[in-house]
Amino acid sequence: MVSVANSNWELIAWTAGGVTSVSVRGPETRPTVVPMGGGMDGAIGMIFSHGAHLRHLPVGALVDTSVDSPHATDRTFVLEGAEWEIPAYGNAETFAERLVRAGLLVRDPLVADVLAGDTPLLVTPRSVQRRVAAATGLTQGAIRQIERARQAAMLLQAGTPASEVVHLVGYHDQPHLARSMARFVGRKATQLQKPDPDEMLSLLYKTGAQVRP
Repeated sequence: MVSVANSNWELIAWTAGGVTSVSVRGPETRPTVVPMGGGMDGAIGMIFSHGAHLRHLPVGALVDTSVDSPHATDRTFVLEGAEWEIPAYGNAETFAERLVRAGLLVRDPLVADVLAGDTPLLVTPRSVQRRVAAATGLTQGAIRQIERARQAAMLLQAGTPASEVVHLVGYHDQPHLARSMARFVGRKATQLQKPDPDEMLSLLYKTGAQVRP
């Protein structure tokens, strides 16, 4: 599977060959190939919103890398020295709430508001920049570029002509779109419009970040 650039961090659990692994995967500024393997028995991932981060794992240290749990079974994993049940689709919100109550998951609400397009009144632009970088590991500009590329890729996959995508998401021209696809998605526009059925791209969700030219 090709994991395209992504401005959010994730908690991922997977089982392959009877062995379960759990990893905190940071934001990605470039596409990477994630080997799924023929022995993959199952996987689940939680995507955390901008502004939320683990207190003991600064997001800045996770950019383009990941940290594995030191011990995992088919039901539990170790996080910050304590054993936690691996979340399932039906209890992901409960799992996140438990992390908050334990003091492990914290959130800066200003970051989500800023990335949604709001303008804070009582915080200086420099403070906003610092808080966004601390909570996401990325600059506002990098987040906008990544999210714009992801939205463009989804539009191309849906059959939208490249010329329309340019205007819909705010690229200057088609060469600008092409450079962005190569940098953040690792594919040409024509490849996204006529995808290889045997190839998977990690474009399964949209974030709340506002895309601006």
